[in-house]
Amino acid sequence: QVQLVESGGGLVQAGGSLRLSCAASGGTFSVYHMGWFRQAPGKEREFVAAITWSGIMTYYADSVKGRFTISRDNAKNTMYLQMNSLKPEDTAVYYCAADRLRIPTMNFDGMDYWGKGTLVTVSS
Repeated sequence: QVQLVESGGGLVQAGGSLRLSCAASGGTFSVYHMGWFRQAPGKEREFVAAITWSGIMTYYADSVKGRFTISRDNAKNTMYLQMNSLKPEDTAVYYCAADRLRIPTMNFDGMDYWGKGTLVTVSS
């Protein structure tokens, strides 16, 4: 059983930066493809970025491409999301997800594991 814990959220002004972390425990982190999702109030959870187990391949939603960078450190059992040039529309709860077989580029039914989320608020 893998536990995922997000951290690094907070309040930031538009144009600012934040780095989110997703720390994994209880399993072999390096075998899981990982992803970031977000959910704004009143909206569905949406894909943000994903990374393969090896870290070689990364994927981004069009809305964050060029501003966000996903990465992972398998030695530290941690995934990151560097968020630059933040916009008010980036305000959401950010979740990390892990799946052994599928790269989390969409909100699959039966995703292996989810974290509980961290709130990012971008003020204008």
